[in-house]
This record gives sequence, structure tokens and C-alpha cells, in this order.
Amino acid sequence: MAEATNKTLRVVVVTPERAVLDESADMVVLPLFDGEFGVMANHSPFVGQLGPGELRIKHGTETRHYFIDGGFAQVAKNVVNVLTQFARKKDDLTEAVIVAEQTKADAIVATNDVEKATKAKMITRAAAMRRVAKK
Repeated sequence: MAEATNKTLRVVVVTPERAVLDESADMVVLPLFDGEFGVMANHSPFVGQLGPGELRIKHGTETRHYFIDGGFAQVAKNVVNVLTQFARKKDDLTEAVIVAEQTKADAIVATNDVEKATKAKMITRAAAMRRVAKK
């Protein structure tokens, strides 16, 4: 488990399957549903809704990039907790993964509002994956 100091944050990303990461960071940039949100040590408490996009974790001169599929973030006492349905390292977002996601979305024949919303969410997710992979 990573420790937070008065100059660093502890970042924890959890999916339903497992804890994806638990590490120290100097700064975290979260993809909120309405834009990016940067967090540094000693930030005021915050809870926000995440959108599909890029989670950036900066520590020293290194920046790690992850794709997350929405969820929620909580910031309190130098800890950033991210709860998401899906998280993957940017380097693991291969063209095959992105095409498979787009293909699943394209295969949905939306005949009602629920199916239309599901299809739209999957298309948005695939597009966000592609944006993160290209950075």
C-alpha cells in the first residue's frame, strides 16, 4: 500500500474485479464527465462523477496513463480513490481491443431507449479508448 505524505497523494483505482493500482503520486488528473480535474497534495475534499477517458498519474518526471470507463472519484486526506467498471493501462489499449469494443457497439440493433442508450455508451467508450491510445 502506498503512503501519502504532505507533498504526495495516494492513488487507489478499484474495479469490481480487483484493485488495479495503489501508488504514490505528485499529481493526478481525473477525467470527469464534464472535463478534466487536477489534484495535488492537500487538496480540499471532493467527490466527482467520472466519464470515460484518460487518468494521468504523475510522480517525479514520470507520467502513467490509464483508460477508465467512468465511475466516481473521491479526494480526501491526500488519497484519491477511483471506482470504475473498467481500467486499463494505455499501453494495453491495442487496436484489436478498440476494434472489438467498436464492433460490439455496432452489433447492437437498438429498438428501444435502453438499447439506444447502451449502444451510445459503448460507442462513446470506444471513441474514448481510441483518444487515450493515440496520446
